[in-house]
Amino acid sequence: MNSQQLAVISVLMGVVFFSGCEGLRYAATEAQKENAWLHRQVCAAAADAANDENASQRLCDLTATAHEQSTVFVADYGLPLRQAQGRPETVEALLGRGTVIVNEAKADSLRKPDTWALADSAMELGIALAGLVGGVYGIRIAGAIKTAREKSKALKEIVAGNELFKQLYPEQADRFKDAQQKQSPETKQIVTAIKST
Repeated sequence: MNSQQLAVISVLMGVVFFSGCEGLRYAATEAQKENAWLHRQVCAAAADAANDENASQRLCDLTATAHEQSTVFVADYGLPLRQAQGRPETVEALLGRGTVIVNEAKADSLRKPDTWALADSAMELGIALAGLVGGVYGIRIAGAIKTAREKSKALKEIVAGNELFKQLYPEQADRFKDAQQKQSPETKQIVTAIKST
């Protein structure tokens, strides 16, 4: 293995290591971090209440386990900027804050990554890596990726135009669908995936 190949492999490993999973899923928002923190506080309060009220051992064990699990969620999401300092909040305060934070976190959780943006980013990375390889092969690879990127963009525009046509001319929708019947199953899958984004 020559030094150029070793350098390319090192850069690739560095990119994979330092980029993390941000490109694969969204990082936790502040609302999601606050929700995880609130969940931990609620589980702690429930565990304390179960013990204080002499609940069954089974219920005490369940609430203690939920509290331990909630600690893992906080570790996964990260600490919120506005975490409570000092002593735990009262149950009333936790319940009062809960609804707003839960709704914000739920809305953030429903966001989906734009597959087109992810694909475009992956193609950009591919072009950059092809540039690192260099030479004739690097130029060919970069050219092929650039062409695929342009075709992807064109396909997205065509599907968007077709959807607009069906909205503007609903009386022609049946004819439009008839004209599309000769598409291959693979093409239909791609178009369905594009329409869902």
